[in-house]
Formats: sequence, structure tokens, C-alpha cells
Amino acid sequence: MDYKIMMVEDDADIAELLSSHLQKFGFSVCRCKNFSNVLLEFEEASPHLVLLDINLPAYDGFYWCGKMRAKSPCPIIFLSSRNADSDQVYAMMNGGDDFVTKPFSLDVITVKITALLRRTYGEYAASASGELHCGDCTFSQNRLTISCNGQEVELSKTEAGVLRLIFEKHPGVASREELLNEIWDDETFVEENTLNVTISRIRRRLEQVGSRLILKSIRGVGYRIGEMDYEH
Repeated sequence: MDYKIMMVEDDADIAELLSSHLQKFGFSVCRCKNFSNVLLEFEEASPHLVLLDINLPAYDGFYWCGKMRAKSPCPIIFLSSRNADSDQVYAMMNGGDDFVTKPFSLDVITVKITALLRRTYGEYAASASGELHCGDCTFSQNRLTISCNGQEVELSKTEAGVLRLIFEKHPGVASREELLNEIWDDETFVEENTLNVTISRIRRRLEQVGSRLILKSIRGVGYRIGEMDYEH
């Protein structure tokens, strides 16, 4: 599949360097020209993924991310020289999927883009309905819910991200590192307890819908899905 990347970056040198690099890997790259109306260019380009700077003319990247997210679930990666925790939190609150601090490694950004595209459109993507099935349980990626036997509960965005990854890894194990990356790209920003609390909440959600599924802890590795009949 020919993936189109939209780059919203007003530093011409960075834009040219990254654009040339991505094209070598087979990506189609379009660069934003009108920073006063990024949303219009986004709608016209209909990209598969957006690389978005924070410091832009007219309106900042947070503003445009919110506008794009209201129109599309297209993955958005922030690129910024601003590395304060508050900037990263605000980026995610406005709908961003990842945050990369400048200066960055071209190889690292390429790997991040490829991984996010695979998760969104490729072999790890949910079905067209946005649903993943495991055992007696259905996870809706679009509605952030899990359901079983007619019972349904809502999930927080963090719970949904962790559960999706565990479902996708089934019957294998989702490592703690992968799950921490799902919650936040910078593991030093996320306390270990954050993942523990999230896992506890997901277990409670599974109980609420009467599912036989459980989250089994694999000591020193991570978590995997099991069923009560076989795991207990």
C-alpha cells in the first residue's frame, strides 16, 4: 500500500530532509504550504498520517490537531523542539498519537511512522467495524467499549489502548515495555504504577460485563489474555 504522509512543518530545512528520507522508504509525502488553513490542505490531501509541528504561524499545532481529529481518525505524530511534560500531555489531550522531540533520529521517526501505520491500516488494524474479538468478549475501537453477552461498559482512552494491544497479541504476551509505550512514548514519564492501575481497571471492566476472560500476569514479562476455565 502506498501511504501518504502529510508534513506540517514550517522549518524548510527539516521538512526537506525528512521528506527526502521518507520518500526513500516508499512513502508519498505532501508538505503543507498554507499554514493559515492547515485543515483545508489536510482535507484535500486525505493523508494516512500527519507529522505536525507545534510552533507554527497563525495557529499552533495543538489547535490544528484538534481540528483534524474532529474530522478524521488519521494518526498524528507531533514533532517539536518543545519537550516539557505539559506539552506532551497537551498534545495527547488534543488527539495526538505520538510525540517526538527534535532533534530526532531519522531512523527512529521512520520506525515510529511504520509501526503506527501498521497498527492503523495494516496487519494489526481492527476490522472495518473497528472491532476486535477475543473469547466471549468484543472490543470496539471506535466506541471505546467492551461487551459480552449483551452487557457493555465504556473504557477510558488509556484502558482501551492497553486492552487493544493485549487483544492483538493474543495468544501471545504483551510485554510491559510495549504496554508502557502504548500509554506513553516516553517511559520515564509513566510510573510503573500507572500500568498496574490500568490493568486492575480493565480486569474490573471484564468482570462488569460477565466475561470469562482474565488478564494473566506473566512474571517479569507482561500480560496475556486467558480464560477462567483454563487459567484457574
